[in-house]
Amino acid sequence: MGRALSRSFDDTVEFLKALAEPTRLRLGLLLLHGDLTVSDFVTILGQSQPRISRHLKLMAEAGVVSRVQEGTWAYFRLNASASAFLRTLLPMLDVATGAPREDLEKLDVVRAGRAERAAAYFSRNAARWDEIRSLHVPDADVEAVLSEIVGEGRPRRFLDVGTGTGRMLELLGPRADWALGVDASREMLAIARAKLDCAELTHVSVRLGDAYRLPVDRASCDLICLHHILHFLDDPAAAIAEAAAALAPGGRIIVVDFDAHDREFLRTDHAHVRLGFSAESLTRYFTAAGLAFETVRALRPARDDQLTVLVTAARKPGVPVQDTPGRTVQFA
Repeated sequence: MGRALSRSFDDTVEFLKALAEPTRLRLGLLLLHGDLTVSDFVTILGQSQPRISRHLKLMAEAGVVSRVQEGTWAYFRLNASASAFLRTLLPMLDVATGAPREDLEKLDVVRAGRAERAAAYFSRNAARWDEIRSLHVPDADVEAVLSEIVGEGRPRRFLDVGTGTGRMLELLGPRADWALGVDASREMLAIARAKLDCAELTHVSVRLGDAYRLPVDRASCDLICLHHILHFLDDPAAAIAEAAAALAPGGRIIVVDFDAHDREFLRTDHAHVRLGFSAESLTRYFTAAGLAFETVRALRPARDDQLTVLVTAARKPGVPVQDTPGRTVQFA
C-alpha cells in the first residue's frame, strides 16, 4: 500500500489491533468523511463519552488518529496511513447495511444540524453581516492584499464561494469577464443582488448553492475565492477539494480566513465551526486537493480584541486552456 504505510512489524501489529474492534473500526470509517468531535461520535454511535474517548485514545496511541485542539473542542482526524489503509479495505467491506450504514445516516443528521445552525445564524444576521466583519481586521487592509495577490490580470471566469453580501463580487467582479457568487443563505443573496444592482455589474450574478457541490462545470473557472467561509464549514478540506475541481489548469484559489485563535465566543455566539486555520493546515488542504501553494500573507491587527487574517493562494498545475469561439460555461 505504498510508503504511507511503511512501519515496523511491531508497530503494524498495534496499528491493526487498534482497528480490529467493532467500535474502533466504525470510528475509523466515519473519519474517512472528515474530522469529528467526541460529541459527534456519541450522537452517532449512541455510546457514552468515556467509552468513545477510550477508543480514540487507543487509536491515537497506535498512530491511527490525531487529536487537534480548537479552543475547548477537540477534533479527531485519520492519519494518512490509516486513511490509505481504510480506503484500500473499503471494497472488501459491506458498508451499505448494518452499523456502517446507520452510522453514515446519523452522520448526515449531525452535519445537517450544523448546517442548519449556520444557516439560522446567517438569516438572523444578514442585514448586519458587514458590521460584524468590521469587528475584525479592517476589510480595506484585507482587500488591498487580496487585490495585490490577484494582480493586474483579468480573470475570465471568477467564482466567489460563500459570497455573503457580495463584497468580493464588488471588488473582483469588475476585473472578470464573468463572475458568479454562491451562497447557502437566501437572505445573504438578497443583499448581494441589491448591491450588484447598484453597482450595475450586469456580468455578475449570484446563485443559491453549496460549497461542497458547486454549481459550475469541472475545470471551468480560473479564479476562485473563499472569503471568510471556511470557518463556518464542517469539512473545510472537502470545500477546498471541490473548489480545486472547479479550477481550470493554471487557475488560482485564494482563501481569506482567520489565523488559528482561541476566541471561543465566536463558536458559541456566531456559529463558527472552526476557530481559524494555521498557514500549515491550509497548505495541507491545498496539497491534498492537488494544488501548488503559492503565498501566504498575515494581516496582524492593531487591537488586541481583533483577529489576525491570513490571505493564502494556491494554483492548479497545468497550462491554462485558451478560450475558443463559441465556448460557454455551463452551470449545474
